[in-house]
Amino acid sequence: MDKLLEQWHRERPDLDVSPMAVIGRLKRLTRLIEADLRRTFAEHGLDPASFDVLATLRRSGPPYRLTPAELMRTSMVTSGAVTQRLDRLEARGLVARTPSESDGRVVHVALTADGHALIDQALPDHVATEHRLLAGLTAPRRADLADTLRDLLESLGDASD
Repeated sequence: MDKLLEQWHRERPDLDVSPMAVIGRLKRLTRLIEADLRRTFAEHGLDPASFDVLATLRRSGPPYRLTPAELMRTSMVTSGAVTQRLDRLEARGLVARTPSESDGRVVHVALTADGHALIDQALPDHVATEHRLLAGLTAPRRADLADTLRDLLESLGDASD
């Protein structure tokens, strides 16, 4: 990245290319991080979106049940992916969809016992992978980075942190 910036400074000294130092590194980090996380999820027969659905249900607390709309709001899965993910997870017996007793138009998605067991097995490995990925930063630097990234997200209109 430093070489790239040096080249741009030489070729276009009239441009302030300093944002490339941040954006370029974020893009490279994303690729590296996603590759490691995918490997961890694959060890448990999951992909990132399926992991996120199961984790969202698990962290919601008993009875580990949400509507699809709640899943979209509280997870990192896009709306278009929710139905597809739920279909796959339900086919594997990891979640169950049931109609609401009070409103027939509403469906609840709940972790099954197998889904609960799988996410409880995968979560420690996921957290260990994240710790390993951030091992090059001290705890205070991690906290500072998290704060800085939150500020950047909020400045871009993403207040869902």
